Amino acid sequence: MKKIVFGVLILLSFTLVSCVSSQDGAEMGMKDEMAKDLPSIAEIAVDDGRFTTLVAALDAADLVDTLSNDGPFTVFAPTDDAFAKLPEGTVESLLGDIPSLKSILLYHVVSGKVMASDVVELDAAPTLNGKDVMIKVDMGNVYINDAQVIITDIEASNGVIHVVDTVILP
Repeated sequence: MKKIVFGVLILLSFTLVSCVSSQDGAEMGMKDEMAKDLPSIAEIAVDDGRFTTLVAALDAADLVDTLSNDGPFTVFAPTDDAFAKLPEGTVESLLGDIPSLKSILLYHVVSGKVMASDVVELDAAPTLNGKDVMIKVDMGNVYINDAQVIITDIEASNGVIHVVDTVILP
């Protein structure tokens, strides 16, 4: 009798594991399908309305197509208010200096999709311009260098956007 009960328990455990595994696989497949339906990072930035300066800079630096590609990317996106904090004339000057503009913009982009729950576990992250940004958590706030992350996890088809309140300078 013990052998039969033990056999039934083993059979039930294999069945349960199999059901959980196929459910996890189905959920992952659904997440992948949902991500395909999302707009790209560039499309979100264009449509949002808070990133007009960033979009103009990306366009001038010929990076819109890059942030429309497959990625995945993590973008620390400064708002128009963040650009307004720069000294007067800085944005216009950068629009005339495309190599410097491109370097600054790529300093806001990390390869891979790094969600907020992952960012807080890091001390630094390599950016697409080749330099690391420093990451710190202070009193529940996350900072990328001196820029505070004010909105997290805006998911896109090709990555994720975290909104920052300051332009990050290399």
